[in-house]
Amino acid sequence: MKKLLLQYASYNVWANQKLVDCIDNLTDEQIKRKINSSFKSIYATLIHLWDAESIWWQRVKLQERIIVPSENFKGTMAELANSLSQQSKQWKDWVDSTPESSLDHVFQYYNKKKEHFKLPIYQMLHHVFNHGTYHRGQLINMLRQLGVEKVPQTDFSFWITSKK
Repeated sequence: MKKLLLQYASYNVWANQKLVDCIDNLTDEQIKRKINSSFKSIYATLIHLWDAESIWWQRVKLQERIIVPSENFKGTMAELANSLSQQSKQWKDWVDSTPESSLDHVFQYYNKKKEHFKLPIYQMLHHVFNHGTYHRGQLINMLRQLGVEKVPQTDFSFWITSKK
């Protein structure tokens, strides 16, 4: 289990970076342009990715008061990209240093509606990395709607085969 989760964590870092590198070539207007998707813009989608990774991080670290990064964030695209990258790397380092036996540990948390849940860590990690994949797919679609012709290949299988 740990080997697979570490692959997912590493892949998450890599795929996020691929997209951020592509987005870095866009203008600020393009990054913030309203596009039909789950979130109103590329910027808003990246904010959501960062928020989600950070919220789950705080939950697994048993923080009593969850801080949503975007609530006080007024930074640039470069600062957002760096923050998302740092959070993703923090997940990778944590998975790498966590004993396999700890991945079965069940932790409890409350969602935004104050509903109580219990979840094994390995399932939470799978959710975090799968969630990122879902929204990166949306970002690829948004880039295409902006006319970007050279979008990055971010499939897990591409990451695996490109490492060999």
